[in-house]
Amino acid sequence: MKLTREIKTAILVISAILLFIWGYSFLKGRDLFTNYKTFYVEYDNVEGLSKSAPVTLNGLTIGKVNTININENTGKLLVELQIKTDFPISKSSVASIYEPGFIAGKQISITPNFDDKSIAEDGQKLQGKTSLGLTASLTEKLAPTQQKLDKLLVNADVLISGINNVLDIKGQENLKKSLSELSKTIEQFHKASGSINTLLDDNKTQIKGVVTNFNKVSSDFSKISDSLTKANLGKTAKNLEKTLANVDKIIANLQTGKGSMGKMLNDEALYNNIAKTSKELELLLEDLRLNPTRYVNVSLFGKKNKPYVEPVKDTVSKAKN
Repeated sequence: MKLTREIKTAILVISAILLFIWGYSFLKGRDLFTNYKTFYVEYDNVEGLSKSAPVTLNGLTIGKVNTININENTGKLLVELQIKTDFPISKSSVASIYEPGFIAGKQISITPNFDDKSIAEDGQKLQGKTSLGLTASLTEKLAPTQQKLDKLLVNADVLISGINNVLDIKGQENLKKSLSELSKTIEQFHKASGSINTLLDDNKTQIKGVVTNFNKVSSDFSKISDSLTKANLGKTAKNLEKTLANVDKIIANLQTGKGSMGKMLNDEALYNNIAKTSKELELLLEDLRLNPTRYVNVSLFGKKNKPYVEPVKDTVSKAKN
């Protein structure tokens, strides 16, 4: 069967039209021979998001942004997502706008809710969310640091100004002089340290002997301490305390006139009698010394005893006066 020229022309025109339609759809990112699901998401702001931007699920590209339209009544932006996947996307899944890197543009990531078993149907709206990109997140985190850095720079400026005011020509000279004196001091310290090391080396034997003696004394003191511990000093101290208490009691009795000794110490009449008796005894002894014949009379010829004559003068009283 031969095709006429008209049939061939019609087939060619129809093929050209179909090829044009497929090419136009392909350039718009739509494949006529693929089954897509369409979802819609509403955002307040989609800055940086463009048409044909990838739509990912856990990092895997499953679709793209088809159109972005603005709602004239609410001012919100309605984004149409063209999804090509058999993965079940629940109705409560969230479509987040995020920035994958510094160079790449913004994309949309779908976060599925696995607890929700109701599957989103074609043409249904999903929840929208805008995540901070790397640049925005970094800017937000660097803002407090920038403020602190500004304050630090201001303080550093003030500090440097103060240092410049202090370190004028005279201040610089004083600083140089101080550094020079410090260097001399360190040098003297090194010399003194060397002398001390030499002294220690020269007297190492004596120092060792002193340390040995100290260890011996410490050992002896430890032994004495052990002996004192075994001597039961607590009991001795208690006995001494008891003895001192008895002595205090005896002294208190003497002061209050209790007992024979207390009465003798506190009886003034007894004291006077003893003093008077002692005086008379002294007079008697003195008279015995001066006139022995009055008390001892030895006579070989039978002479009569002389009568007692009281002494004219009280020599003992005179001697005391």
